Amino acid sequence: MKYIVVLADGMADNPIPEWDNKTPLMVANKPVMDELCAQGQTGLLKSIPVGLHPGSEIANMNILGFDPRKYFPGRGVLEAAALQVPIRDNELVFRCNLVTVADGKLMNHSAGHISNDEAGELITYLNEKLHTEGVRFHQGVSYRNLMMLEDGKTGVFCRPPHDHPGESLEDLLPDAEGAAEKTAKRLRLLIKHSIEILSEHPINKKRIKEGKAPANAIWPWSPGKPGGFPTFEERWGIKSGAVISAVDLIRGIGGMAGLENIYVEGATGLFDTNYEGKAAAAVNALKKVDFVFLHVEAADEAGHEGDKDLKKRVVEDFDRRLLKPLWQGIQGLHEDVALALLPDHPTPCALRTHTSDPVPFFIVKPGLTPDDVQSFDEFSVKEGAFGVLSDGEVLEKLFE
Repeated sequence: MKYIVVLADGMADNPIPEWDNKTPLMVANKPVMDELCAQGQTGLLKSIPVGLHPGSEIANMNILGFDPRKYFPGRGVLEAAALQVPIRDNELVFRCNLVTVADGKLMNHSAGHISNDEAGELITYLNEKLHTEGVRFHQGVSYRNLMMLEDGKTGVFCRPPHDHPGESLEDLLPDAEGAAEKTAKRLRLLIKHSIEILSEHPINKKRIKEGKAPANAIWPWSPGKPGGFPTFEERWGIKSGAVISAVDLIRGIGGMAGLENIYVEGATGLFDTNYEGKAAAAVNALKKVDFVFLHVEAADEAGHEGDKDLKKRVVEDFDRRLLKPLWQGIQGLHEDVALALLPDHPTPCALRTHTSDPVPFFIVKPGLTPDDVQSFDEFSVKEGAFGVLSDGEVLEKLFE
């Protein structure tokens, strides 16, 4: 038996009044998803442990069976692992967004989804201008980058920028108590200094002239130091596996778990991602390994943009361009495959941020008797055979 988890990041949503209180999953044309749902068993998953922030890092670790209450090392550490960036013993590692600030507010967590080339030039510029302040930057993908702070102390509280669009900058700056307060003060000064130097950069002047959001500030968050957690084989007894994602965070989780990272040309993490290429890569991977984690980010980004029409379109593209060829390819394999599909968390368009609400899921597996649920969405699966699961229980059901 081979196994695949298809993770539709942020695809769950809340009822939208303009759509007769239906969600994007409920209004989208998604025949493949619904057909697979009807062939399997369904339920809801509490993917966020009580008391933890509903971030993708927490949800994806939890879904994969790595309790984030024990093993979460900080998002920056996970993304550094994906990028194979060496971390010095005295460094505190941050995920560092390039963001847009205006009129004293944090306006956009992604600087309008700045291009890789533009982001790379700005990261180089930041290294030139800020290296004397005990900080270094490393480019990731688009707005998603890394920052390493010399002699930084753990315990500083940093707010994820995608959770606070349009809010006061001063209210969102890092803070801490005790030994970490000096680190928090350094971070506040770095953010303010970055605004001064990035606002005058030619790239940002050009972006403003073109009507685009400027990348006129850094936003470090989710700090941590390297730790470690069990490999996927140690956790589940599955000897080989692979991760397919455009997002460094997910690649980092996979790498630290001992899973192979497969890179797909044209996989962007946005609505223009290479759906077909990711499906083909997953089918090819199943010929070689026992487990595949196929992660698709597009719906999450649509939710963060607050664009319900884009999110509906993303659901339909996901169904037609990824799920259809993936399932067709699986049928062509000469061995049984069990498939689970789920979001990691909701990203409601009305809120433009993540929530901790349970997410729908289904499992299609040889020998598994279908339940009566015929349509995959946040409400229909409440009648599913699995009921409500939590933590890594979806994988338990997939593997048993």
